[in-house]
Amino acid sequence: MNSYKAMQIENRYDCVVIGGGASGMMAAITAARNGARVAIVEHTARLGSKILQTGNGKCNFTNLDMDISKFQNDNKEFVGQVLDMFDQNATIEFFKELGVWHKERAGYVYPHSETAASLQEALRLEVERLGISVYLRCRASEINKVSDNTYDMVLAEDETDNKVGISVINIIIATGSKAAPKTGSDGSGYKIAKKFGHTVKKPLPALVQLISDNNLCKSMAGVRSTGKVMLYVDDVCVSSDIGEIQYADYGISGIPVFQISRYAVEAVDKGKSVKAIIDMIPDISKEELYNDVRIRKECETTKSVEQFFAGIVNKKLVYAACKNIHIDINASVETLKLTQINNIIDELKYFCFNIISFKGFESGQICQGGVVLSEVNASTMASHLADGVYFAGEILDVDGMCGGYNLQWAWSSGFVAGLNAAMNIR
Repeated sequence: MNSYKAMQIENRYDCVVIGGGASGMMAAITAARNGARVAIVEHTARLGSKILQTGNGKCNFTNLDMDISKFQNDNKEFVGQVLDMFDQNATIEFFKELGVWHKERAGYVYPHSETAASLQEALRLEVERLGISVYLRCRASEINKVSDNTYDMVLAEDETDNKVGISVINIIIATGSKAAPKTGSDGSGYKIAKKFGHTVKKPLPALVQLISDNNLCKSMAGVRSTGKVMLYVDDVCVSSDIGEIQYADYGISGIPVFQISRYAVEAVDKGKSVKAIIDMIPDISKEELYNDVRIRKECETTKSVEQFFAGIVNKKLVYAACKNIHIDINASVETLKLTQINNIIDELKYFCFNIISFKGFESGQICQGGVVLSEVNASTMASHLADGVYFAGEILDVDGMCGGYNLQWAWSSGFVAGLNAAMNIR
């Protein structure tokens, strides 16, 4: 791949995993359990850094409702084939064998300790128990094919001039994406994949906050409220979700926004018109609200608009709705026509945010895009273009919704890659 600088080979391995995150550790453990001599090359100072941030530190590591519809990339059948080989039940059993029991909440599965550190530490200790070599603060600076089934690699230590030469039969690329770069996901794996001839679909943030040019964002900032968000791209509704929406001075956030953000980001990047329409009172129909205010208007004449809606929705949201249609929130209800009050309801049920941008990779939980799936064998995770090269995890063009789906992809793809890399040696 690069001009190889001849140097002494210090160690020879059956399998080297580039990337020590969730998928990388699973791949390394699986390969080692199946008789391979394995090493992990990780450019940060510790294994599994990103795991520690998952689920706000509680680590929702899989979901009992595992279905390909929970994945948003183009080739869901590819994902389903991999998941079938190591599903959520296999994941739960795998971690139980490592001493990590689980608890479940509405299908979301967490470590029983509710700490991501217990999961990360269990993986690290299994890596240690299996005698897997770990090269921390190292990068694969050069990879060269020296025979039909052998690669020589130069590992360069970060912040030093030290270099180590190793020889390997199989390489598993599990470097992650560009999301959450502070945890080590810096996109370096894409360069390695391209050197092996692979195509990389443009990486973009996913599960990320959306930025709006609505001048009422600041007045709504700080509110957390149940709502339904509907995403329109060029006036066509492409996705929707319901849950706690977080309003911020830049736009909107929260799990429902994350769930639809993939489509918003892709559309904004392509220059399309993107709007997020929010129903701020999704559990009460417009007709019920119309009927309620018609009755109450007759007997609550002294209340201001703010007071009139106080028992239904946050006053900051009422203010924004009123501002949009030029109604004073402090006006007395008796001074307003019923149609004006109904217009406030309409605004609360159909509040529009024009989406002009999105937060960057530093805020995105995952990426969309990556190594295209048509160049990878779903049965083995092996490259169609380079012998002895496998992929696992987020470097591939796979992105799931919130709820443990992306970690399940890491476990499943890591298992399949590690197993087949070991079998290839046999």
